[in-house]
Amino acid sequence: MLEAVRRRDPEALGAFFEIYFDRLYGVAYRLIGDHQRAEDVLQEVFLKVHRAANQLDPKRDPGPWLATLTRNACRERWRRAGSRVDRQASSLDSVSGLHETLPAEGDDPEDQTLRSERERTVAQALMKLPGTLREVVVLRDYHGMTHEEIADVVGARSATVRKRYSRALAELREHLKGLIE
Repeated sequence: MLEAVRRRDPEALGAFFEIYFDRLYGVAYRLIGDHQRAEDVLQEVFLKVHRAANQLDPKRDPGPWLATLTRNACRERWRRAGSRVDRQASSLDSVSGLHETLPAEGDDPEDQTLRSERERTVAQALMKLPGTLREVVVLRDYHGMTHEEIADVVGARSATVRKRYSRALAELREHLKGLIE
């Protein structure tokens, strides 16, 4: 498929978009905290993909490159906004189709309500972190990247990523103290 994407085949580009949209949307949304802005970021990202399609290496996983493009587009939004994002995150339940991709822990409505409230509380605490700490947590905990992969995406050493992750968890712990049982 990547060969067809390199040739800018419309069907391959559409399939490529479908494969990577949800994952990249999750990264953008968790970094920016706003649905519309996350969609705008992805528009920019996929436009860049279209423009640079001929440079894709069909032998390599495009995931890290796409994560880097998404991260950089989010950081550019932060720069344009003039400061770190301080908005409150809204519930992921309001995103059509996204909730269905999250793992279910049971059918009990009370458990679902508690889990949803916990997710909302964690998302709000995550949005309070500085961008450099937030992006490490998002890439590690929400997208399963290793510290080494994150280091490649953010352009830092692995040891720096580990320190940021540790500091981010400590700050999250402080924000969440007493809020989650």
